[in-house]
Amino acid sequence: MTEGRRDTLAPTTEALQALFAAQCANRWSLARTGAVERRAKLIRLAEAVRARRPAIREAIREDFRKHPDERELTEIGPALEEIRFAVHHLDGWMKPRRVPTTIATAGGRSWIRHEPKGVVLILSPWNYPFNLAMVPLTAAVAAGNCVVLRPSDKVPKTARVLHDLVAEVFPPHEAAVVLGGHDVAEALLDMPFDHIFFTGSTSVGRRVMAMAARHLSSVTLELGGKSPALVDETADVPAAAERLAWGKFINAGQTCVSPDYVLVQERIADALAAALRRAIEGFYGTDIAAQLASPSLPSMIDAGAIARIETAVRETVAAGAVALMGGESDPAKRRLTPTLLTRVPRGSAIMRDEIFGPVLPLIVYREFDEAVEIMRSHGKPLAMYIFSRSNANVDRLLAETTSGGVTVNNTILHLANPHLPFGGTGSSGQGNYHGRFGFETFSHARAVYRQWLPPGAKLLYPPYGPGTRRALRFLRLLTG
Repeated sequence: MTEGRRDTLAPTTEALQALFAAQCANRWSLARTGAVERRAKLIRLAEAVRARRPAIREAIREDFRKHPDERELTEIGPALEEIRFAVHHLDGWMKPRRVPTTIATAGGRSWIRHEPKGVVLILSPWNYPFNLAMVPLTAAVAAGNCVVLRPSDKVPKTARVLHDLVAEVFPPHEAAVVLGGHDVAEALLDMPFDHIFFTGSTSVGRRVMAMAARHLSSVTLELGGKSPALVDETADVPAAAERLAWGKFINAGQTCVSPDYVLVQERIADALAAALRRAIEGFYGTDIAAQLASPSLPSMIDAGAIARIETAVRETVAAGAVALMGGESDPAKRRLTPTLLTRVPRGSAIMRDEIFGPVLPLIVYREFDEAVEIMRSHGKPLAMYIFSRSNANVDRLLAETTSGGVTVNNTILHLANPHLPFGGTGSSGQGNYHGRFGFETFSHARAVYRQWLPPGAKLLYPPYGPGTRRALRFLRLLTG
């Protein structure tokens, strides 16, 4: 344990290779573990999280200045719930699943068994540094894999807590956290992992996928995109505004499924803008000083993120948008006030890329077809939201668009149900996780057939002749 810890704290290429080799040597031993052993590890992991809760909360505060309640709501609570769910359901997930036989396989039995993929790499992001490291780690351990986890170097305090937490629960030849920057990530991606799980930007996701292809490593990519929200003329406007403001400005908008922009039907556009302003002021304060000092508003990750967003807002306003509120910053605290833009031109700077910050643009539409076309023009987002009392409009949007997930008449909450898969499609990612879906992501579904009685397929063996043709005619009668 001591040697492993020293290697992960000083991750030279040689140390990383030694860690990878140790996990490769251990993977078959770990693959033989059953539900009882894996549950015990997950329970120890949960106990360690609870024991280190003060240190985890403090690390997240130092990295993000998040309010204590938001740390529980978005980081620690979801991680513990994911572990609890896996412990409760692991027996059922691991149980081989019988499937029917066919005429060709008569006389035998068929089943599917989920086996660990082997040695897996998890590259976790900075925006939810504890949650988005622990949830895939839980799934990988539940599936019986060896794991190397590399947290983002943008959140050094949380990364160090993760390192110490995992080292307390697992020997390094089972699971280890490695710290370091871009060079460490590149060195890890040079290794032939059996599976790579990456959460981050689309641009980096493309590079991860390209590097994984060299070893034919399977990948799960959890990316992002411009997740739209649509508010039609039948919506409950005050409720929609409050829920949009919550989903947008939680974590200062640095959320991959945050509503990136709002399409609002022209007849209710002014009412929605006014309701959004009231909701934002109710959450964070009625003036600039109060908002910049609000303990409920987390910091931006760095000065570069603030500069990027301020530039996009400035260019968008110059193109004709109206800044209804917000746009002020406090560089020393890395704070940016919640910003609401109205009359936003479709081709403006704020609409080019995922915002990933506390800015909400409103785009007015007249006809539903126009809103659908705008959504489609921004590719396949990670999430989509619709506020409507019209079942026909909801059904139409589901039928005529695509996204990783959808919440109707709220935001983000489809993530909170572990019975639902979470993942993207197209440029917003591939693969999914949460609950059983995470277990299956880190597993190989192995097909097994066992012959018990003499096989009927023997009638189709060479040499072919009249008997073969009679057997084929019989099969055609059965199968049409």
